[in-house]
Amino acid sequence: MKKFNFRKVLDGLTASSPSGSSGGGSGGGSGAGGSSMHPGGTAGAAGTPRDEIQETLTSDYFQICKTVRHGFPYLPTALAFDPVQKILAIGTRTGAIRILGRPGVDCYCQHESGAAVLQLQFLINEGALVSASADDALHLWNLRQKRPAILHSLKFNRERITYCHLPFQSKWLYVGTERGNTHIVNIESFILSGYVIMWNKAIELSTKTHPGPVVHLSDSPRDEGKLLIGYENGTVVLWDLRSKRADLRAYYDEAIHSVAWHHEGKQFMCSHSDGSLTLWNLKSPNRPFQTTIPHGKIQRDGKKPESCKPILKVEYKTCKSSEPFVIFSGGLSYDKACRRPSLTIMHGKAITVLEMDHPIVDFLTLCETPYPNEFQEPYAVVVLLEKDLIVVDLTQSNFPIFENPYPIDIHESPVTCTEYFADCPPDLIPVLYSVGAKHKKQGYSNKEWPISGGAWNLGAQTYPEIIITGHADGSVKFWDASAITLQMLYKLKTSKVFEKQKTGEGKATAEIVEEDPFAVQMMYWCPESRIFCVAGVSAYVIVYRFSKHEVNTEISSLEVRLQYEVEDIITPEPEIIPPFPDASSQLPSLKSLSGSTNTVACEGTMKDSIPCLSVKTRPVRMPPGYQADLVIQLVWVDGEPPQQITSLAVNSAYGLVAFGNCNGLAVVDFMQKTVLLSMGTLDLYGSSDPYQRQPRSPRKSKQFAADNFCMRGLSNFYPDLTKRIRTSYQIKGSRKLSLPTDLKTDLDHVNGHCTSPTSQSCSSGKRLSSADVSKANRRGPGRPPFRKAQSAACMEISLPVTTEGHKSRRAMLQQLHGISTFSHDERHYTAHTWMDKENRENSFSRSRSSSVSSIDRDSKEAITALYFMESFARKNDSAVSSCLWVGTGLGMVLILSLNLPASDDLRQSEPVMVSPSGTVLTLKGPVLTFACLDCMGTLTHPPYEVWRDPHSADDGEKTRKRKLVMHSPSSSQDMGDHQFAVICSEKQAKVFSLPSQTCLYVHNITETSFLLRADVVTLCNSVCLACFCANGHIMTLSLPSLRPLLDINYLPVTDMRIARTFCFTNEGQALYLSSPTEIQRLTYSQEMCDNLQDMLGDLFTPVETPEAQNRGFLKGLFGGSGQAFDREELFGEATAGKASRSLAQHIPGSGGIEGVRGAAGGVIGDLTRARIALDERGQKLGELDERTASMMASAEAFSKHAHEVMLKYKDKKWYQF
Repeated sequence: MKKFNFRKVLDGLTASSPSGSSGGGSGGGSGAGGSSMHPGGTAGAAGTPRDEIQETLTSDYFQICKTVRHGFPYLPTALAFDPVQKILAIGTRTGAIRILGRPGVDCYCQHESGAAVLQLQFLINEGALVSASADDALHLWNLRQKRPAILHSLKFNRERITYCHLPFQSKWLYVGTERGNTHIVNIESFILSGYVIMWNKAIELSTKTHPGPVVHLSDSPRDEGKLLIGYENGTVVLWDLRSKRADLRAYYDEAIHSVAWHHEGKQFMCSHSDGSLTLWNLKSPNRPFQTTIPHGKIQRDGKKPESCKPILKVEYKTCKSSEPFVIFSGGLSYDKACRRPSLTIMHGKAITVLEMDHPIVDFLTLCETPYPNEFQEPYAVVVLLEKDLIVVDLTQSNFPIFENPYPIDIHESPVTCTEYFADCPPDLIPVLYSVGAKHKKQGYSNKEWPISGGAWNLGAQTYPEIIITGHADGSVKFWDASAITLQMLYKLKTSKVFEKQKTGEGKATAEIVEEDPFAVQMMYWCPESRIFCVAGVSAYVIVYRFSKHEVNTEISSLEVRLQYEVEDIITPEPEIIPPFPDASSQLPSLKSLSGSTNTVACEGTMKDSIPCLSVKTRPVRMPPGYQADLVIQLVWVDGEPPQQITSLAVNSAYGLVAFGNCNGLAVVDFMQKTVLLSMGTLDLYGSSDPYQRQPRSPRKSKQFAADNFCMRGLSNFYPDLTKRIRTSYQIKGSRKLSLPTDLKTDLDHVNGHCTSPTSQSCSSGKRLSSADVSKANRRGPGRPPFRKAQSAACMEISLPVTTEGHKSRRAMLQQLHGISTFSHDERHYTAHTWMDKENRENSFSRSRSSSVSSIDRDSKEAITALYFMESFARKNDSAVSSCLWVGTGLGMVLILSLNLPASDDLRQSEPVMVSPSGTVLTLKGPVLTFACLDCMGTLTHPPYEVWRDPHSADDGEKTRKRKLVMHSPSSSQDMGDHQFAVICSEKQAKVFSLPSQTCLYVHNITETSFLLRADVVTLCNSVCLACFCANGHIMTLSLPSLRPLLDINYLPVTDMRIARTFCFTNEGQALYLSSPTEIQRLTYSQEMCDNLQDMLGDLFTPVETPEAQNRGFLKGLFGGSGQAFDREELFGEATAGKASRSLAQHIPGSGGIEGVRGAAGGVIGDLTRARIALDERGQKLGELDERTASMMASAEAFSKHAHEVMLKYKDKKWYQF
């Protein structure tokens, strides 16, 4: 094979001297087949050398690794706190552990098994953590490294773990099981001791029933040699570890959920399933010293108070200077069914009930001392809820909560879309923070956040990063993501521009989404000009400008018809209007474009020219920050709802916003507040249509689309949430239908395509109104009148008349161009899961429809990508001009020329002209993204307007002038006489040379799957194309030569959430929503992978363990045993012997080696290496010992057998043998 130097980009065709080239076709005919292909899928270019572009990126620059996870741990199950190190650990149902310290110290680790975490126990001030998981395994995590890893695991084979307890400064872990037995594990070696407390020894011999699983274990604060064991059925046993017998047994007729000691060790408290708390005295264990049902109603006749809900956990904490705190969760009375989950704090006679927004998973009381036999002095309570983490300040009488510094409210409303901006202008973060800080809530505790452990520094990476999240309730959050942290900057509520939805309006509503009508579907942000734009699920676009000043103003709004429904034409009108009218008709009035909002045809049952939502008409107070400049809404057309928006682009220099859906494209001038273009996709081609399209044969009865509006359902983003976006509409009379959109496949929602299938019949002889005629005539000269079952934007491709020909031609076009088909069967719905679709080759067309076999189906060509750019619009242009690049679901790329007024003074008054350039390029698969490189291969940014405050009072006339930046600052020199257009679709990437429109390079990215996201990003002062594929692969390609640099199977897309939220940004960073509550950030940069260790926080910092308060004196005072309790002597192998091998299996972890690597070069590294060596030596000695014992047993058996043979034949004579 001939070697090519891919660093050289050759373009044989110039604008001034066009000549033939084998490097690619031109115009619409240029496809994959038009380029000379290499085996790797990258096409080389042929022609004469023009310039050498030195591509600096190689595969050595790339490496994938996860950096940090933000947000609230999804489905939490367990909680633990180290009172000396002051770090918090949260375990989840998916086997994850999140360890939190001071802001910036946030670590995520995962059990390989994925089993739920049952319990967590810190080795206090030792830099280690024990986790118990639902697969009955114990794991020891090393926290003395930045990424914790497992040192040891112990897998129980015959018993299920239910509870663990590790006494302070002990190396022996007590493990309770479902069978009621208690085992003891050595934390250092992770080997089971031979000492076992069997359930039948612990309870009285006369007891006939099994006591149930162990629900509590704790050693007595008074005497470490006494272990309190709580069994589920209500039995509590105080076990003397030395004498191996029960000192005390207490019985209660209600199930026990938790037990808590008084610090003196003379009393303990139990919580029960009937909502009662029992206080027991060790001197009189026959009955409870005190029984209370805190929330039970006291009966008048003196009977026992009525039972309540179970108290799931109780903590009993003492104070030197005040009454003890009794804190518990649950225990509310049954008669208040609507009561929210609550935490009750009993302090003396005062009872405070703190109601929570979510169910309580667990809580912990934070105390001043780690010693259990001292006054506890509680100062805070950490409450872990299902979807939140709250810390309550106990030092103030009103129990305020601490302001949480972690970004755990990402999921406050479900996230529907994300955008990520690295290396953005440095002034943005302080500006956004200053406007966001004004909305801070009051009433928090004035004390410092108590979880303050670990250490974190800024690291070498200092460029600003911003993450934007769009939410189901219409809110948008801006986050400071610099240096792998996350902090909320500013929150914008997009729903405030609309009137509140009145319940009970019922039939009159024009809504197309019942739940979450304001859900943010798409966002576009220009950091330099601070223009922000959102597209909502109810088919609207809002343009926001940033201001530091509060204003009180009316919200401008426009309505756009983007649905070209053409009825059967009886008499074609003689006059023909070209698709792009002259300048005089370039700015139609709002009324002529959208009609009156009150127009309702067809006996009042058909909606027409009505937007889905109502914009506020009165003046609105807008606080500093983002302020709505313009609201653009798509309207109902002849009873058919507007379709969702599939693409969005804004340009501040041009003052234009463009958006498209499966019907067509709209371009709006947001400076003059006028609609420049509202046209079906088909009409955009003009005479450049690459397909010859013919009208379909008319049917007698025509139906309007109604039941499948293709609004992306939030249930597809979040299957666990019962969000169901439904479509509502009227059909002749008052019957209201509501169909869930998840009848469509999840894959339809990835790409946002729509079907508009059923309808009402209309008379075939209806004559068109003048508006209809103007719409029909907008098709252009030479176009025959046609009729469409759905909309004029979705023409059937010209095919032979026979069904066989139709099918084969359709299939061929699909294979070549990834044509989307939007299909719907009125009699039968078919839904496919993601994996079903993944396994079917035909399913990877843009719409992922369930079937394409019927001749009666319609194909729609959605607008899938938009890009404003200064580029060469036509083949023979000698200079760049303002353009709008349009990509469609059929892989077609159209370039529209934008004719803007020459001077800034005329921009507000002169019309902007939009006209077709005639240029059509093709790719295989729906178009995803565009980018432009200058002749040196440098990324050219679209022009922008430098931000100025629109409401600044001190601006003079001079400063009011717009300051435009037309070329990228990175390429200050002239752009040269040519540029490179980078276009990526779901299937392939192409690089075209402009103005010659030669296809220089083609790379077929995937054949069997499709891309979900593609971004052109900068890395190490160079540029590349980053792609994320539905099969889980992350790929990067060099630019302009499209050499593969990285291809790693990173993450199979098992959830629509990942597909909807994955995005790349500059400097080798990316993110996606790994769960409904968490953002996972990753890097594909080798440099960042290398520096990650320095950027992560330290979980363990050397802290002196506080000294005990004269412990010997206290022990003597309370009558504690004088002799020291030596657990080693009691539980060690010499005394207790070995545990049964079949009971549990020891599994050495990989964390030791990683720990050495993390601490290499220091004393810790030496100690760790020595410890691992000792562990390995001990393990080998153990194996040798076992082998020796086995050989000895074998020798003994042989000796015995030989002795028996000798005895048998000893007295026999030779002739008796």
